[in-house]
Amino acid sequence: MERAICLPITGRCFLLPSYRVFAKDTLCPASNLGHNPERRSTRWGILLAKLDESLLVGLPPFSLLKRPQIREILDQAQSKRYDHDTVIFREDYEADRFYLLLDGYLRVVRTTPDGEQIIALHISPGQLFGIAPALERDTYPATAVAATESIALSWPVRLWTQFTQNYPGFATESYRTLGSRLGEMQTRITELATQAVEQRVAAALMRLVSQSGRKVEEGIEIAFPITRQNVSEMTGTTLHTVSRLLSAWEKSGIVHSTRKHITVTDPHRLMLLSGAQG
Repeated sequence: MERAICLPITGRCFLLPSYRVFAKDTLCPASNLGHNPERRSTRWGILLAKLDESLLVGLPPFSLLKRPQIREILDQAQSKRYDHDTVIFREDYEADRFYLLLDGYLRVVRTTPDGEQIIALHISPGQLFGIAPALERDTYPATAVAATESIALSWPVRLWTQFTQNYPGFATESYRTLGSRLGEMQTRITELATQAVEQRVAAALMRLVSQSGRKVEEGIEIAFPITRQNVSEMTGTTLHTVSRLLSAWEKSGIVHSTRKHITVTDPHRLMLLSGAQG
């Protein structure tokens, strides 16, 4: 049994071997399970036994590295699968690892002083995350949650300095990613401060469509499960307001929403609602 994994940045797909899960957070090749009935009865998971460096050629932060350098980095990586809604790490906890998302999508969640949760951004495949050392922090600045079933590589945080010193391309691409992410968060702050609620919600949906949209018969569907509560946490508004807006837009033929799924059926009209220039 195999599973295809496609990385949007490169447009390439690869077949991954299947593995069986015999403990909640531990993955092991099926061939290692022997004849233990308990292990044989467990469900299937996915893990890479040995990543081929060709999988990551062209992906930040590997695009400037030679294949032998990528091999050195991958040989020190740990790969793991995360179920939907699994917390990968928590805000203000010790940053002991940094990560690269191979497959799936993540929500990055910040908690305000009042205890309110705000979705700061989403992470797409091929991106680094949990890179606290790049911010000169020893704790994670936010919580990372799997927005869908995801696969990530990770390395001990002690290797960060070694990687950035020994692999200049790694450092260049890592800090470029960080700069882009900080720019996106600044845009979000500006939206919260200056835009009306309708504009913020429309802009949030347009951003998700741009990051993860996939063509379906009705329009462009956000590629991972998303609830109206998630949208409210992205836009600093109430669940009631988001529900009211989405219901009105659905009647107008702009979006179609079901439980945990949103499809944009008229992207141009949604763009106009967001205040963006077409």
